[in-house]
Parts: sequence; C-alpha cells; structure tokens
Amino acid sequence: MRVVDLGHLDYQAAWDRQLEIHGEVMDGADDTLIFVEHDAVLTLGANFHEQNLLLTREGYAERGIDVVRTDRGGDVTYHGPGQLVIYPIFDIKKHGQDLHKWMRDMEETMILTCRDFGVEAGRLGDVNTGAWVGDKKIAAIGVKVKKWVNLHGIAINCSNDLGVFDLIVPCGVVGHGVTSLSSKLGRAVGIEDVKPVVVSAFDRVFG
Repeated sequence: MRVVDLGHLDYQAAWDRQLEIHGEVMDGADDTLIFVEHDAVLTLGANFHEQNLLLTREGYAERGIDVVRTDRGGDVTYHGPGQLVIYPIFDIKKHGQDLHKWMRDMEETMILTCRDFGVEAGRLGDVNTGAWVGDKKIAAIGVKVKKWVNLHGIAINCSNDLGVFDLIVPCGVVGHGVTSLSSKLGRAVGIEDVKPVVVSAFDRVFG
C-alpha cells in the first residue's frame, strides 16, 4: 500500500488526482491510500434527495460552501477544514471481491482508528454505513467501485466545525447527529495526528 498525501486541496482537483491513480491501480499499481483536506464543500451522492439540503444553493454560497454533484453512493455530506478525507484506491479483487465485505472493512478501519484514540466507536445496524459513537456519526463512507477498483471513500471528523452539519440532513439520516474526535476527547485532535493512525488501521485490516 502506498500513501499519497495531497495536503489541502479543493474537491475537483482531488477528484482529478483520484481518477489518475484509479487508472494506475487498474493497470497494476499498488493499492493507494489518498489523504486530503478539502475546502468547505457539500457533495451530493447518487442517492441524493433535494430535501436534505436545508438552504438554497445561494444560501450555501453566501457561507462559502460549494455544492458539488458526485457519482459516489449515498446522499449529501460535508467536507471541510479539520476533517480528514481518505480515498482508498484499492483493487477489491485482492480483498475478497465482495462489496459488502469491502464496506464493513472500511468501517473497521475507522472503528480501529477511534479506538486507538480512546474513543469507542461501532456500527449502527446494516443500513447506516460509517462509524458511530452511540447514535452520532464520526466517520462517513460513500464509494463508487469501477472495474473492482474503489473510488471516493471516508471522511472522519477530527477538529472540524460540526455546526455546518446543521445546514443539511447528513447522509439523509434523520434523527442522528454527528461528532468528532476532538469533541469526544475534549481536546484538539488535528488531521496530522490522525493520518498515521489511519495508516496503521488500514495495515491491520487489509494487510
């Protein structure tokens, strides 16, 4: 597994880099774990429902938040400063060639990451993907698999502003909130603190 750290990069530029690496992995390159921190953006998945945006597009623009259509699964989610976004461009044929297992394994990486920080996370049934602390989501997952190579991935809340999630229905899930590592631990946990822990978790889950 190679790790590519894009630093702070806008969503479209990171998407272009994902596609480049996806092509490399399809051609036989090593599984690649991309790290990136985005500017404030709402991404709309293939299962997006308009009612899950609580403001107009203009209302989000006034707050400096872009709104972008994507081809990943899921509904609407938020990315922004202080949140670590993880794109595992992996050849799933090497990891069981089973989409259900792939999703559960990605959840496991986040559960292990949280546990390493002393935060007990888990799953919330089979329908609500991601990693949860009680009934609050700490890591969201949305992917697209093309020719058995993954695109898109995971966003784990580290020290980002959780108030932005009040402007949407996160992932289209009503009645559940969001949390972050910083919020749960009562201290600042930055994305640079989280990156090596995520690499370790992926090593443990995917070898």
